[in-house]
Amino acid sequence: MTEPSQTAQLPSAQAAPPQAASTQRSQAKANRRQALLSAAAALFALEGFNRVSLEDLGAAAGVSGPAVYRHFAGKQAVLGALLLSVSQDLLDGGRKVVADSDGDLAALGGLVAFHVDFALSNPDVIRVQDQDFSNLAGEDQAEVRTLQRNYVELWVDVLAGLHEGTEAAELRMRAHATFGLINSTPHSVRSHGRRIGVRRARPLLESMALAALLAPAPTEPLG
Repeated sequence: MTEPSQTAQLPSAQAAPPQAASTQRSQAKANRRQALLSAAAALFALEGFNRVSLEDLGAAAGVSGPAVYRHFAGKQAVLGALLLSVSQDLLDGGRKVVADSDGDLAALGGLVAFHVDFALSNPDVIRVQDQDFSNLAGEDQAEVRTLQRNYVELWVDVLAGLHEGTEAAELRMRAHATFGLINSTPHSVRSHGRRIGVRRARPLLESMALAALLAPAPTEPLG
């Protein structure tokens, strides 16, 4: 028979402490918000911002249309949160790559690998950026542009150490041209309906991007 003192030590079925319950609710809310952003990326990429309703977003994320308002002020706010979060993630990730790299060449290789991974993992977001940027609220447009400009300058600073004496405008052009190459993946990884495997696409994109970034400038103007 169990002693009374032992019985007192046995755990009892109780509700989670208020702090734990609050943490669980916060995590559930964050998960639902992320589900809405993921659904928005897929739907906006497929249908376009103007053809997607809040009801469509809610249904794709498993909630009612009105429930979306618990997380966002409206459909335009969803678009803003999507592109702002991705732009911030790119900038933060790029900064970490540079900080963790030993020298400019290693940093450049790391940035290329980082951006290729982003492009292959987020083709829907790239489509949304291309086709629906103009649908952002003015304040969100300005903030996204600032974040993306800072990301470009991160690449320019690294390239400056590899192309000494080259004007920043030319280095900026190299960076933008490389983004165009890598960000073409929503289209380029498909050929006549057949998808090119990521294991094949990744090293090809990385080698092409590095070749473009490291190519020597022509000694005479072209044309």
